[in-house]
Amino acid sequence: MSAPRFFCDIPLAAGARIALPEALAHHALRVLRLRAGEAVVLFNGQGGQYPAVLEVEGKAGFAQLGDFDPREAELAGRITLAQGLPSGDKMDWVVEKAVELGAVRISPIAAQRSVLQLSGPRLDKRVAHWRRIAQSAGEQCGRNRLMAVDAPQALADWLAQPADGLRLLCHPEAEQDLAGKLGATPGMQALTLLVGPEGGWSDKELDLARQAGVEAVRFGPRVLRTETAGLALLSAVSALLGW
Repeated sequence: MSAPRFFCDIPLAAGARIALPEALAHHALRVLRLRAGEAVVLFNGQGGQYPAVLEVEGKAGFAQLGDFDPREAELAGRITLAQGLPSGDKMDWVVEKAVELGAVRISPIAAQRSVLQLSGPRLDKRVAHWRRIAQSAGEQCGRNRLMAVDAPQALADWLAQPADGLRLLCHPEAEQDLAGKLGATPGMQALTLLVGPEGGWSDKELDLARQAGVEAVRFGPRVLRTETAGLALLSAVSALLGW
């Protein structure tokens, strides 16, 4: 059985003895009921990881770090998922699985047809919740770099930011398909996938995306649910590009 992995947001160095942050110590000692002398793995999101041995002093937890392990589990290229905010808690699922599938960033889009509308303290609380999900998913799936989770924003505001590579919008009526577009764009290092909410993108949003240079692609003959489409596209892109 592999050693439990924990994200530890402090500087790490081979041979160091570190005090575990309170929340991490609580999770390891009280929730998982790990004991002194057990093996764990720590990473701080800067790349690589450290095998460690757990030490316990009262309610405090410590870790004796071993040699740096440069292991990475990232894709060969960067994929960002711009996800139209879905209803309910579907975004929790999307965030978790996007981490597992290798996305480097997820940008929630407060689309015109998004049922879920967030603002103020409620928005801050939800973003913090998604970031905790991303952290836990990274711990579970073996990634040593955290997927970034942006705060929700309108599509127009998101489009005004610099693009990280090619931007593709999933649309069932697009003329070109995903595989054809990727095949016609050799040497790609980064791309962004735009997926609308349950009601899809509005005509105004489609026009904004088109004017910003976003290209529409279709993905198979079926219409996928919003919480399925982005994840299916992530998987397909990774496979088609050999990432």
